[in-house]
Amino acid sequence: MGHKLRITGWIALGVMAGSLTTVSLQTFARGTVAPLPLEELQQLAVAFSIIKSDYVEPVDEKKLITAAISGMVSSLDPHSQYFDKKSFKEFQENISGKFVGVGIEITQEDGLVKVVSPIEGSPAFRAGLKPNDLITKIDDTPVKGLPLNEAVKRMRGEPATRVLLTVFRKSENRTFPVTIIREEIKQQSVRGKLVEPGYAWVRVSQFQERTVEDFAKKLNELYKQDPDLKGLVLDLRNDPGGLLNAAVAISAVFLPEDVTVVSTKGQTLGSQQLVKATPKNYQNVLGSELVGSLPAAFKTLPLVVLVNEGSASASEIVAGALQDHKRATIMGSQTFGKGSVQAPRDLGGDSGTGMKITISRYYTPLGRSIQAKGIVPDVLVDETAEGSPFAVLRMREADLEKHLGNGQGDEKKDAAREKAREEAIKRLEEESRKPVAERRAPEFGSDKDFQLAQALNQLKGKPVLVSKTQVEREEQKKEE
Repeated sequence: MGHKLRITGWIALGVMAGSLTTVSLQTFARGTVAPLPLEELQQLAVAFSIIKSDYVEPVDEKKLITAAISGMVSSLDPHSQYFDKKSFKEFQENISGKFVGVGIEITQEDGLVKVVSPIEGSPAFRAGLKPNDLITKIDDTPVKGLPLNEAVKRMRGEPATRVLLTVFRKSENRTFPVTIIREEIKQQSVRGKLVEPGYAWVRVSQFQERTVEDFAKKLNELYKQDPDLKGLVLDLRNDPGGLLNAAVAISAVFLPEDVTVVSTKGQTLGSQQLVKATPKNYQNVLGSELVGSLPAAFKTLPLVVLVNEGSASASEIVAGALQDHKRATIMGSQTFGKGSVQAPRDLGGDSGTGMKITISRYYTPLGRSIQAKGIVPDVLVDETAEGSPFAVLRMREADLEKHLGNGQGDEKKDAAREKAREEAIKRLEEESRKPVAERRAPEFGSDKDFQLAQALNQLKGKPVLVSKTQVEREEQKKEE
């Protein structure tokens, strides 16, 4: 620990069709190569030879080697991934924040592509794709068994080109086609307003290239509208993450300079980092110079941060830093639990291939691991006055196959959560029969936003309707 982070490029977090959102650090120089297990490598060579000589038809050697590498990397955890030449180039472009796709965050379930969430304003969002939708075919290609990076590659393409997705929607028990026209994903990641005199709400939906600049401008705009602000709600609900240095910059808006925002720990010296709220750790983001020029009032303004199961990675870093430094009250639901760091690795030679591999875990300033646990709010608040009946259905890091443990003790299997899921599915089926207008959840920031109303009550010192059903979730035991 104690090694200062040198951010030489964009650092991104998660997996999207058309973009990548897993935290990525620059490639670190390798030291000595680990000793090779010769007996096991000999077995691999023998298996290769048997397939070459005995398989029913000739097999391309390069294809076999690629499959072996891909299988080896994908066996580690859900976020480590092998890239062929084309996809590795696309991955590197994605880190820069430029991509063309359909605009959905995805994961895998039962060999299919599962929609975690459509990006607000994206072609997928406009086409009506929903969380938990399963993509069974991409154009004429069945998705079953297709590697995730291959599915992403097939959903990518040139702007204005079409892709046909076949979707199975569990909640309605039906399969239907959706034609989506690819485009460059441009998301307005910052919104905000004065909710009432003295109280402001600012939502960050993703940490992107322009987020810090837009965030600083929005705060200045709100301050000019009401210089006598008494409290601010920072809304990070359903924020899947994004650029790490953007998260550091936004944390620095509210924290004293030089305090720790996040640390990382891994095997190599380069993966052990201590990231502080200093300008040099976010100087490469657009609008970084605006952070230091914001009104001093934001350093002490009473602050509530709203989070939920969809708050992941960079948003968890911000929430964890503000919580540990007692700078804000965290409210809502326990977060996603994406607390691992991925780094790109070039496989060398002229192949142009590479991979991203998990190199470390994230820790909050007080040393708490985010991985597969997430941030537990100071005040647990349901989505509505009636509760959060469908929150248990949302995908979390601990639900992913082969997820990385948090390294801080034994994991516990939550049998009650599985039972709650069964009940929630039944309720969802009943809900799906209602007219669409009655099923739509209140928009974040609207006057019907129950959690926002409770956040404002917290800032005003009024009673808060705390959840009667939510409890802190332990990390789920991984299935071996």
